[in-house]
Amino acid sequence: MTGNSTLFLSWQGGLGHITRDLAIVKELHRQNPKIKIAWMAHPLASQQIKEAGETLLPESKEGADYNQAGVSAYDNFKFNLMKYVKLGQQIRNQNIDLFRQVIAKYDFDLVVGDESYEIFQALCKGQIQLKPRMVMIEDFVGYETMTQSPLEKTGVFQRNRFQAKNVPRIPASRVTHFFVGELEDVPNKRYGFLLPNRREVARRHYQILGYIIRFNPEDYTDKAKIRKKLGYGEQPLIICATGGTFAGKEMLEMCGKAYTILKRNMPDLHMVCVCGELFGTKPPELPQDVEFHNFLPDIYEHYAACDMAVVVGGGTTTAELTALRRPFVFFPLENQFDQQLYVAERLARQGAGIKMRYFETTPESLANTIRTSIGKDVNWKPISVDGAQKAAKLINGFLTSNTY
Repeated sequence: MTGNSTLFLSWQGGLGHITRDLAIVKELHRQNPKIKIAWMAHPLASQQIKEAGETLLPESKEGADYNQAGVSAYDNFKFNLMKYVKLGQQIRNQNIDLFRQVIAKYDFDLVVGDESYEIFQALCKGQIQLKPRMVMIEDFVGYETMTQSPLEKTGVFQRNRFQAKNVPRIPASRVTHFFVGELEDVPNKRYGFLLPNRREVARRHYQILGYIIRFNPEDYTDKAKIRKKLGYGEQPLIICATGGTFAGKEMLEMCGKAYTILKRNMPDLHMVCVCGELFGTKPPELPQDVEFHNFLPDIYEHYAACDMAVVVGGGTTTAELTALRRPFVFFPLENQFDQQLYVAERLARQGAGIKMRYFETTPESLANTIRTSIGKDVNWKPISVDGAQKAAKLINGFLTSNTY
């Protein structure tokens, strides 16, 4: 089989996921102009896909949105994993059924899914018969408990056991796992009691990509040039952003209070707050002279222009800021293990960013952190940012082989 028809699933998360997915697809088109890609995505991602000139399957609008479960599992900067899992069960079932219909209707040579765990689980359980090879894009290996809840501990162990058993069992010719990050980002620990070591499983069964960002950092080293392009003046500039989803409104309101404090000694300070999809909630309450946006296209350019950023601790946003070498504060969502543990540990290893805990931070302490760090040069080492190129090369290699 030497076809080029590819189905791309981008059902999970906020803008960080679709950002990296589009970066991979852009590189796929560059490396292989003959490739034909169709998408299934949640509504927020669908908007980005259309604006990029990509093709959405008409069935995509029938997909269930995990972000809706996320809204219900989120409250006051806290994320309830078990509530999310429970609420997401109907969503998973609906999307599995829809996926089954789509692959029966269309003839694809390859399926690429960004954290499409429901499809992987259905494949492992024999609930889906998938002829083409599947690629799974992942940015963490193994779940973690963040509370003392016995229910959460049991649920996490069961999920880890399933992953530990089935990732090695399903041959790469059927499902190939891509890891976004470096091998050192995978915890050097067991999945759980009597289960294998996660890093060793990743070493043997994952393709390690490095980080995926949507730009070349070398194009954004001239801060003055970027500021002129975006219309910013020479005054100190802070960008505060939630990362494109429903979570983080409270952080932006804290930033607004810190801004009022900072203005006493920095009267020309300019703050820009960017809050993603609010899903019907009220926008954050901010001082009148704080610039506010629901969305900024190519927000990485604004990060490149800023003297400092304050963000929710998502993997893509923090990788972009690390690559741009801009000082930043990040607030991992409480009880969200990938941000609290995996992303935070990766940044600590790289020496990038300043981790702060939302419930341990006051506007005064945030203002003081900003005051002592804004505009300063950083000393962390550059990170690998060619993950999209590596992913595209591997995917095109699968399409041109006859091993599936």
